[in-house]
Amino acid sequence: MNAPVRLPIVQPPHAAFESVKVLWVRHWNEHLFSLAVERPQSFRFRSGEFVMLGMEVEGKPLMRAYSIASPAWAEEVEFLSIKVEDGPLTSRLQGVVEGDELYLGRKPTGTLVTDALRPGKRLFLLSTGTGLAPFLSLVRDPDTYERFEQVIVVHSVRRVSDLAFREELSASFAEDPLVGEQSAEQLHYLATCTREPYENEGRIQALIESGKMFADPIQGPAQFDPAEDRIMLCGSTAMINDFAKHFESLGFEEGSNARPADFVIERAFVG
Repeated sequence: MNAPVRLPIVQPPHAAFESVKVLWVRHWNEHLFSLAVERPQSFRFRSGEFVMLGMEVEGKPLMRAYSIASPAWAEEVEFLSIKVEDGPLTSRLQGVVEGDELYLGRKPTGTLVTDALRPGKRLFLLSTGTGLAPFLSLVRDPDTYERFEQVIVVHSVRRVSDLAFREELSASFAEDPLVGEQSAEQLHYLATCTREPYENEGRIQALIESGKMFADPIQGPAQFDPAEDRIMLCGSTAMINDFAKHFESLGFEEGSNARPADFVIERAFVG
């Protein structure tokens, strides 16, 4: 017998959200996936911002905040998500396919934007897990390379297969039509695993203590310098809180959209 045909998921019209079609889904492993939806003509955002994403569940919208992984110029809106088997939204979201519909919020916002930082020479993007998402947006935006001489993406995960976009980042997005040339010279990628053998092992702190955070080809001081370094943090609450305190002890000042400074975190995701 033929398997039953699965009808596309459709979202009823809603005044607060756009109904958008899923364009593609990429499953990295059993814990992690990416997806992209069509970009409404009126949808505007800054690289690094987040927006609400979700679907109707039991007659009402079930929405969660997701960082946008695509750059501000992109024609699609991309996301990176974990899979939670019993998660109210992710248990459903991980099963969507091309052609399904989701709800997309109309008002992106967030602090992980270059406007929230003072001018500097080096931009360190420190992430754990899916905290990489907003930095995928930033490193594919030409404006990031205009503002900073070097952009260092640091990604800490448990397993090697959790290193989403490892090949693209290792190649500095060389095939990207807008930033390929700039990123080849200015983008540096440091990945580390905490539970499997890898070229770098341990947490982000281990990269700092070993000196790998500042090793060749990264140029400049062999430590974080408030005079020329700017920093963004995204990922686990523990990592963000620990590093925020650490950077403040070094003389860095936390910034915001209203008051740009030396480092920023996304407080919407931090408990």
